[in-house]
Amino acid sequence: MSVNNSTQRFSSRVENYLRYRPGYPREIVDLLQQQCRLTPDSTIADIAFGTGLFTRLLLDHGNRVFGVEPNENMRRAGEEFLRAYPRFTSVAGRAEATTVPDHSVDLVTAAQAAHWFDCERARSEFQRILKPAGWLALIWNERRLEGNGFAREYEDLAVRYGTDYLEVRHQGAKRAVEKLFASSAYQVSEFGTRQNFDYPGLEGRLLSSSYAPLAGDPNHGPMLAGLRRAFDAHQIHGQVTLEYDTRVFLGRLG
Repeated sequence: MSVNNSTQRFSSRVENYLRYRPGYPREIVDLLQQQCRLTPDSTIADIAFGTGLFTRLLLDHGNRVFGVEPNENMRRAGEEFLRAYPRFTSVAGRAEATTVPDHSVDLVTAAQAAHWFDCERARSEFQRILKPAGWLALIWNERRLEGNGFAREYEDLAVRYGTDYLEVRHQGAKRAVEKLFASSAYQVSEFGTRQNFDYPGLEGRLLSSSYAPLAGDPNHGPMLAGLRRAFDAHQIHGQVTLEYDTRVFLGRLG
């Protein structure tokens, strides 16, 4: 898939993305403090910041953050979400051409996004904007596929009806990590998080995914019918749970 196509594929999912995507554990900031000496004086470029879910963690820590986002609809939603933070600067750019000044940031972050990058070009761009010995952190919330019957049925729906689900889930993150760090050393840390949903929230969560067919697609109706059946079979007091492993890949770019 081209970079341009991947940029636009979330345009019709902004509201669901903002309302129903999982947040990120506060422990990520603790990790950045410990491993790359992040302080409130550090400047960060958060690439493909989307609606600002991860960006807010950095701003709450007191950092100056350049939020780089190529999708206009997502960027406007993120600007509204983060409008109370004076140290946030929204940038209409992409991973491969951020427009951020040379050697101006201590840390580059990308949460739930790096698998969409042209990684060779993005690596060069990150090296350009990072200060010497600057850091790169790549973060993904990865939904647990096992653990309960509902998790397995949700996964089956994604495999059966998702437009390119297997490619996005099973190859994208690994490929991005390998290409962006290249020969540079990195460490991997893992945290857990979860979301509890009633049925409308669960439907919004599924439709926020880039691979979920939208209204008008022949698979849209059958996918939601299957989701409703899975929810009804596994709900407890009107809710089901999605659990995630949040993985952070952290290192310097040599």
